[in-house]
Amino acid sequence: MPLIGFSTGAIALGDFECALNLLKQTSMSAVELSALRLQELPILIAALPQIDLQKFEYVALHAPSRFSPEEEMSVTELLEGVPKEINIIIHPDTIHDSGRWTAFGAQLVIENMDRRKSFGRSAEELRHWFDILPESSLCLDLAHAHQFDRTMTEAYRILRSYKDRICQLHVSELDSAGHHFPLSFGSMKAFAEVAAMIPETAPIIIESLNPYSIDQEDVLLSWIELEARRALSALRRIDECESLDSPSHIFNALDATATC
Repeated sequence: MPLIGFSTGAIALGDFECALNLLKQTSMSAVELSALRLQELPILIAALPQIDLQKFEYVALHAPSRFSPEEEMSVTELLEGVPKEINIIIHPDTIHDSGRWTAFGAQLVIENMDRRKSFGRSAEELRHWFDILPESSLCLDLAHAHQFDRTMTEAYRILRSYKDRICQLHVSELDSAGHHFPLSFGSMKAFAEVAAMIPETAPIIIESLNPYSIDQEDVLLSWIELEARRALSALRRIDECESLDSPSHIFNALDATATC
């Protein structure tokens, strides 16, 4: 079974405990603990020793997506408390002093950016970071790559240059303003164009924002399973027909919600 799961922030924004409780009821085998907001990081790091992650075969932690040079030291000091087996995902534009990040070695994972950012979007721009942090890996964000270049040519170039560095994927739909949404058939088709180049062992982390209320637990659990199947289909890890051949209760639950 492919390693696949969700970012906790996509399931329950700012509430990793709630997200984990939901994901533990699904077939998901991977998870990314989200601390995208700076204020979330100390809370997550403090809770980390007590969090039960045994269900998940792959675990990553997403560092804050924005902090100042003055805040960088406290961020890296907090991240030193992350167990070495948990990868740390970082946006390259948040790296102000690369010397503070070298000690993380292979635990550090650079994510390619979307077109809102001025750097870290293309294979050429990523080379700068891999030259500075040569032990770091790559989180290939397919939605970022698709938004930056709708032809997926740049995604192809990134894969051609850094396929061997990929340690996980980010999958979702992304609009022009950088908002994440559930997968569309258009994005699924675009991702399929480069799927053959992506290492099959790379865990898939879905960042599609949960479109349902946390209170709608049955519907939300069904949506999680269906979105995962769609991601697997887009990446050619299951047959397209299989992705739609979901248990009837998934569609029944989603349809019932849509008519309410």
